[in-house]
Amino acid sequence: MVGLLSAGALAAMLHAEAAAHQAAAGWSYGVECCSSLDCFQAPPGAIAETPLGYRVESTGELIPYADSRIKRSRDEFFHRCSPGGDNGAKRSICLYVPDRGF
Repeated sequence: MVGLLSAGALAAMLHAEAAAHQAAAGWSYGVECCSSLDCFQAPPGAIAETPLGYRVESTGELIPYADSRIKRSRDEFFHRCSPGGDNGAKRSICLYVPDRGF
């Protein structure tokens, strides 16, 4: 019948929706940050460090250093998660920050 899915097809579809997608370096973005299309490696210069937190240059959004949306990047790049992966979105879902060598 049209519209019916096998249990296996349904399980595979649900798993695909629950699984986070990966950064170019091969590590996975957290499911709390990503719906398989929301996260991307930020272009060079897109994220600035200020005395109060990280500023998203394209929108002016300031994410304080203690904000729970800040996650550890597993490579040397910033990665931003925004609705639909839109670099111009006014609010970030998460910001992955590389180790700063402190």
